[in-house]
Amino acid sequence: MSNFPDLSSHGFRVVRELGHNRAGGRVTYLAIPLPSASSLAKGKMGGQPIVIKQFQFAKRGTNWSDYDTIEREIQVLRGLNHPGIPRYLGSFQTSQGFCLVQEYKRAPSLVVPRSFDPDEIKQIAVSLLSILVYLQNRIPAISHRDLKPENILVDDKINVFLVDFGLARIGDSEVAVSSVAKGTIGFMAPEQLFNRQLSEASDLYGLGATLICLLTGTPSTAISNLIDDDYRINFKHLVPKLSLRWIEWLQKMVELKPKDRFPDAATALEALKPIYVIRVPEVKLNQTNLEFTAKKLGEKLSQTITITNSVPDTVLESRLEVASHLSDPPHTPDFHRWIWLEQSEFIDNNALCKITVDTSRLMANKTFERELLIHSNSQPETQIVNIKVNTAPVPIATKKMPYFSLALLVFFAAVATWVETSAWEGIVNKSGTLGMAIAIFVSAFVALLGVMAAVTSNFISNVVAKIRSRFGLPLKALDTVAAVFFAGVAAMMVTGFGAKFRATNAAIAAFAAVDAVVFMAAFEGEGVAASCLNRGFSKTLACGVSILSGALGISLGIGFKLGFFNNLPVMSAVLGTSFPLAAMLLYPPLERARRIANYRKLEGHLIKP
Repeated sequence: MSNFPDLSSHGFRVVRELGHNRAGGRVTYLAIPLPSASSLAKGKMGGQPIVIKQFQFAKRGTNWSDYDTIEREIQVLRGLNHPGIPRYLGSFQTSQGFCLVQEYKRAPSLVVPRSFDPDEIKQIAVSLLSILVYLQNRIPAISHRDLKPENILVDDKINVFLVDFGLARIGDSEVAVSSVAKGTIGFMAPEQLFNRQLSEASDLYGLGATLICLLTGTPSTAISNLIDDDYRINFKHLVPKLSLRWIEWLQKMVELKPKDRFPDAATALEALKPIYVIRVPEVKLNQTNLEFTAKKLGEKLSQTITITNSVPDTVLESRLEVASHLSDPPHTPDFHRWIWLEQSEFIDNNALCKITVDTSRLMANKTFERELLIHSNSQPETQIVNIKVNTAPVPIATKKMPYFSLALLVFFAAVATWVETSAWEGIVNKSGTLGMAIAIFVSAFVALLGVMAAVTSNFISNVVAKIRSRFGLPLKALDTVAAVFFAGVAAMMVTGFGAKFRATNAAIAAFAAVDAVVFMAAFEGEGVAASCLNRGFSKTLACGVSILSGALGISLGIGFKLGFFNNLPVMSAVLGTSFPLAAMLLYPPLERARRIANYRKLEGHLIKP
């Protein structure tokens, strides 16, 4: 047996219950007209499902004075004709109570959990305001006075219907305090709650509260959770992606004082139409890659990025944090061991963020790559700024020998010695004891030329420096070539002059010039020794490398003339100069590698890339 009331005598069959208010004795049913329906059912329903609202006054807890509510609703509905208001079809009396018949709309109320996007909620607001404009434009105007999610139906196509006019008021007619109290707390305007003069702005409060519930996903029974200590509906923090104008419009709808709201539904509707409901801020960065390069150990470096938003009616809210990295110690969004943010949170459309890196916690001569995350109320919600940090070199200078100049020195010394050895060989063979004397004399003369070369080397260096500057030649070995060139010219002049006398004199002059070339190549202003000193090597190492290079060249020159394998002294000279020279050349890089290895041991507590 069905528990539904038997309304067959009135031409209806109840299909199911749509809702009820047991305390107030009101139950709403869905019914269909019977084939043998009365003229009421046949004439106005056309066989379509209808809604029957039954007022059961005989139920315990009900009050016969509630009959005024039925009369008021019938009085209001009879004169209404709007697609957003279900039509009044009639009424009849039963033994169980009085029944009001209305058009049925296949649409659930807003208390049924559903998901609407913000634009659909704006569409609902526009539809409801249009209904209120219709009601307020009637003569006399009609106030609904109970706008809340339960009394608003919305179908799948976002068609909106306003129901339950039981508390409605026509014009300025008086309403008993008891009926005022039957409104819903949280959706009633303050002036209605305290039974003060109502206005066309009163219904706007309930509509605004309903829209806020939809936008924040708050059930109508929990609206008190949104009301702060000042009795205002506080919701802005729950809808960060809504445009400012949309939020301001909603806040104006639920102002506590009627004079602070829109004066009527038409004004509110006009203000709402041009508003963008969703307008997401846009994050613009002046740079997405930050590179820090330290010139000394432990240096702190800072750069600034600008975060801007140019989208109107929006405020950019951003929060910055350094992304986690396997090499970094554990950190929180607000604190990082070596990357510091002067300010990590902004509510601003033009924010400056200063970023500082502390390289004292990082290994030297390394490259560190990290990511700075910018979380915001824009789309996408997270953007990335790449941070690249180049730490200062290891505090051990890199010194490189002038290998090319050394090679030239060895080459010219070998060539000069080969020429000189060939000449001396002939002189000694022809002159015997006299040749030996000449050799001793020439040695002394070479020493004198060496002193003269050291005095005049600045002139050669200046000339060569001008040539390098003119043609952009950075090669310091050019000085060695110049020394050979100028000394060679001098040798040719002296040799030519000596040819007028005895051949021996010409040979001596030529040998002296060649020895001067070797001396100048090793010791003139921009030569090997000076170059080594300029590169930070000690005087001992600079002179030792130069002397050994010259000695190795001389040994090689003699060896090429007299032979290597059959001449033990020559082989001993080559080996005796080459091994010490190799040791001196290998010492700087090996010593630097050793010092770097010791330094790295001390870096065990530092952060790795």
